[in-house]
Amino acid sequence: MSVQKLFVQTGESGERLDTFLANKTSITRSQIQRLIEKGDVLVNEKHSSQNYRVKTNDVITINIAEDKNEELIPEPARLDIIYKDEHLVVVNKPAGMVVYPAAGHSQGTLMNALYYYCGKLATVGGPLRPGVVHRLDKDTSGVIVVALDDKSYYDLAEQFKERTINRKYIALVYGNLKGDEGEIALRIGRSESDRKKMSTRVNKGKEAVTRWKVKENFRGATLMEIKLGTGRTHQIRVHFASIGHPVLGDRTYGKKIDITVKSDKKISFPRQMLHAELLGFTHPVTGSHLEFTGPLPEDMAQKIREIRDLNK
Repeated sequence: MSVQKLFVQTGESGERLDTFLANKTSITRSQIQRLIEKGDVLVNEKHSSQNYRVKTNDVITINIAEDKNEELIPEPARLDIIYKDEHLVVVNKPAGMVVYPAAGHSQGTLMNALYYYCGKLATVGGPLRPGVVHRLDKDTSGVIVVALDDKSYYDLAEQFKERTINRKYIALVYGNLKGDEGEIALRIGRSESDRKKMSTRVNKGKEAVTRWKVKENFRGATLMEIKLGTGRTHQIRVHFASIGHPVLGDRTYGKKIDITVKSDKKISFPRQMLHAELLGFTHPVTGSHLEFTGPLPEDMAQKIREIRDLNK
């Protein structure tokens, strides 16, 4: 039997117990509900229902039967480490790498490699994603931070919750937008027709704000600088697809995997053209402001060069 302890931070108060735990661990909501029914989830050392609304400073204990499949295995892999100290590690994640193990991706993830490289990780966040306070999609490249101790995990999680993290993305989107900059403020929730996807067409959803600025216009495409006001699942991809300008190469939202720049010239995109270029936050222990950037990966830089050359 393994035991996980989670502490409710400021700003998390009011969430349902099962929702809070699903967001904080690698356990599915249905599994959490079963654990609650069995009495394996305690709030301040007392049994509670899945409808309980968590409060700041609540201590939640989860007792989970050991499962050999729920063990993070260290694996050697080449990583682009931007920064590391005893409290956290910052990585420039390549496109194609999953952040943590899940169904269909039990090995070869960023967390497998970081466990091998660092030797230790935070103990909170779930057995397969310890120290993970945010994530990038498999086919999104760029800068990501992972906590190596519990204090850093909770502090960084709070910064993401309070939206004090500075994040900037670079994207190639389909078509040309009106104006040089703007904001998309459409609520995002789970799609009612496909539960694996997110959507802006929902009766209930969470506030989501995406701010954009045009870096360069091309025929059929726009190079964008994007900043997040919130951090919802697939937010950039969903927001731009919802206004008719999906991220190029995104096979889930928009499905614009190629564009015709000239009558006889077509450019194809093997993966979504989205890169997390910048990440800034306050160091959880020293209090100093840190800011890290990751250069565009070569495949994305090459596509931009192709479009630029064909626009001459």
